[in-house]
Amino acid sequence: MSSSIIITIIYIIGIIIGALGFGMWDAETSISKAMLALAWTIIFLIGIFLTEKKIK
Repeated sequence: MSSSIIITIIYIIGIIIGALGFGMWDAETSISKAMLALAWTIIFLIGIFLTEKKIK
């Protein structure tokens, strides 16, 4: 299994946990929840960038 696929699976699991466990997409969303989702996406993008850079 490729490293980028593993990182993508971990990201999707994190998004599902965030949606169901933390209520990220509820009607009443706070700034802290939005920042948490943004930070998770930034970590995902950095991980994808580093794995793709390492492969080439």
